[in-house]
Amino acid sequence: MQVETKTMGVVEVSDEQVVHIPAGLLGFADYHDFVLIDSKLKPLIWLQSLEESALAFLLIDPFIIREDYEADIDDEDLAKIGIKDPSEVLLLAIITAQEGSPATANLRGPLIINKRNHECMQAVLSDSKWQTKHDIIASLSQQQEAK
Repeated sequence: MQVETKTMGVVEVSDEQVVHIPAGLLGFADYHDFVLIDSKLKPLIWLQSLEESALAFLLIDPFIIREDYEADIDDEDLAKIGIKDPSEVLLLAIITAQEGSPATANLRGPLIINKRNHECMQAVLSDSKWQTKHDIIASLSQQQEAK
């Protein structure tokens, strides 16, 4: 299928790239159907709305930013999107990038995607260790210095 994107014009995507977010994202509850598209800047991924071409989010694997990242999510919540086994989980964090500010990742509100059925939810973690605006570059620099 062809999808009009915010950043890349019209792109061809497969059904395997489509994710459904029954509850929507925080602040975007009216949008439920998205597609995952690899960014030209690896390892970033676009979460592009299928309902509104101007709505897209940049995503990253949070373990790239913090090797010690943990997302403690209740099994009842995971069951809402059909997750029965940890191997079914794809975990991604939303990036915010604004000119003049460091790029940050929302490690407090990760996206949980069921790789088997392509259902998705946004979790809200209670652990105060994880921030909604985690500085990506600073974190990567700290990891490099520690090695």
